[in-house]
Amino acid sequence: MAMKFEKKEDGHYLLDVTGYVCPHPQIYTKKALEKLSGGEMLEVVFDNPSSSESISAMCDSNGNKIVDKAMEGGIFTFKIEKD
Repeated sequence: MAMKFEKKEDGHYLLDVTGYVCPHPQIYTKKALEKLSGGEMLEVVFDNPSSSESISAMCDSNGNKIVDKAMEGGIFTFKIEKD
């Protein structure tokens, strides 16, 4: 499956990296966040459990805030607010 990055609405973007294994979800998340302005929201969808830890650690270190985490049927969804 191909990585998908799209604008859902003003200030809200979707990054779908299901099917990718570490470190790709974290790398794509970092690159997507670099394209956003402060206060914009990135919704990241992935299915690799270890990516949950690496994306969380990356957000902690770079000041971006994970405002919502969900997991359903093996699919993780993180909503990250750009600092």
